[in-house]
Amino acid sequence: MKKNVSLASELFSIKPLNTEDAEFILDLLNTDGWLRYIGNRHVHTREDSVNYIQKIINNLTINYWVVRLNQDDISVGIISLVKRDYLDYPDIGFAFLPSFVNKGYAYEAGKVMLNHIINNTEYASILGITIAENIPSIRVLKKLGLQFQKEIEIENEKLHRR
Repeated sequence: MKKNVSLASELFSIKPLNTEDAEFILDLLNTDGWLRYIGNRHVHTREDSVNYIQKIINNLTINYWVVRLNQDDISVGIISLVKRDYLDYPDIGFAFLPSFVNKGYAYEAGKVMLNHIINNTEYASILGITIAENIPSIRVLKKLGLQFQKEIEIENEKLHRR
């Protein structure tokens, strides 16, 4: 999928991650939800954040988009599409700042992204991978139509594949 794709809805814009998003990414990667469900990326300074973003931009198998509310023009979350070596298809993901969780934004942004992927890319299937304890993400994945397929174990961590 092309990294430069921008999408929009009535509520928000979804634009490719870039180094100008460093402060937002620094905040997001250090939220309790990110640390608990995704993992510590050891991003503690603006410079760490810029380096983290640059690694994502340079990796052809990782795509991150920033979700920005149209009304306030503020970044509230990300949508990702990652082709992992151990999966047959790309994995859709999302993470939002705590004050924007449980407002339907992950579902709406995920729906916009999935519609784009289905209608404009070569991908026949999209997966959703999460740890079993991540009930909020599992709810969103279910609402998006992804159904539990099986549990997989990667690096001693059990993940649910949808």
